[in-house]
Amino acid sequence: QVRLVESGGGLVQAGGSLRLSCAASGIRFSTNAMGWYRQAPGKQRELVAAIVSLGSTNYADSVKGRFTISRDNAKNTVYLQMNNLKPEDTAVYYCNAPRYPDNYWGQGTQVTVSA
Repeated sequence: QVRLVESGGGLVQAGGSLRLSCAASGIRFSTNAMGWYRQAPGKQRELVAAIVSLGSTNYADSVKGRFTISRDNAKNTVYLQMNNLKPEDTAVYYCNAPRYPDNYWGQGTQVTVSA
């Protein structure tokens, strides 16, 4: 059974930082691409950042230069370091593990950035 558990969300002032973590189980983590998505109220879920097994990354234009995705294969954990947070980053952040033909999601963690 695949399980993704996010942590690290919270309330922060604009310009602050947070680090999200996602602990994965039930998948061969080291060979699985991982991603972070977010969904703000009234908006569609969007990709924030992704990392493949060999470490290559890609980011949404809106977070480039501010967010960093990384992974620790020994801990089966993927991270999202978020710096210089803006109010528009406020959303529920979800961890994602695509594994054909399925697509697995965590329960989400709320990030709120106050102006």
